[in-house]
Amino acid sequence: MMSFILQITNTVAAAVADTVQDAVTGIQTVPELPPNEISLFEIVSKGGVIMVPLAILLLMSIYVMAERFLIISKASKSNAALLSSIKEMINSGNLANARSLCKSMNTPESMMLEQGISRIGQSMTEIREAMDKSASSELSRLEKNMSVLNITGRIAPMFGFIGTIIGVIKIFYDISVAKTVEIEVISSGLYQKMITSCGGLVVGVIAFVGYHWLNARIDKLSHRMEETQIAFLDILNEPSK
Repeated sequence: MMSFILQITNTVAAAVADTVQDAVTGIQTVPELPPNEISLFEIVSKGGVIMVPLAILLLMSIYVMAERFLIISKASKSNAALLSSIKEMINSGNLANARSLCKSMNTPESMMLEQGISRIGQSMTEIREAMDKSASSELSRLEKNMSVLNITGRIAPMFGFIGTIIGVIKIFYDISVAKTVEIEVISSGLYQKMITSCGGLVVGVIAFVGYHWLNARIDKLSHRMEETQIAFLDILNEPSK
């Protein structure tokens, strides 16, 4: 009886050992999956031809943002001693030097003051109008090419939507040809649909943020120029008090 039990136990143990060995062998023979890595260029290329105009819009937006940032930063430089220097020159009757000082600085603020100085002796209304025109002209110069960012922020998402429609059309075409809805069949169209949508939104957001950020800097300069104009007119009113 004892020998029979030992025989059964050995048989079961052998069967379990064989099962474990088969499982280990099966795990070892599972083929390794390819590395799940893809470059950004490969992702973008799956968006199709619609990514070309989006790339052009992105490059244009970055160029305009960088160029306008440098121009606006240079124009926004403030000289705290400018008004005090101009006041001393006006009081001493040295208007030519005051105008030369403003021209040498060559900022929107100084050019506006130069227009005011050149009209000293005329009515305050005429001086104010001349300074307003100068300020408007200088601010318009700072806003040059800003429309590129405004337009890009509006049309880039539309290009993305067009790419989405093209991707959907491709999905249905591939299904009609393959007569199946396997993921391998529709993946190309899905890639194009999602990548173009994402690309259009990213380009649009960059242009939108850049446009309003630069406009905020211009508005800040505009308010400062208004304060400078008021201070300059006060200087002209001082002798008459």
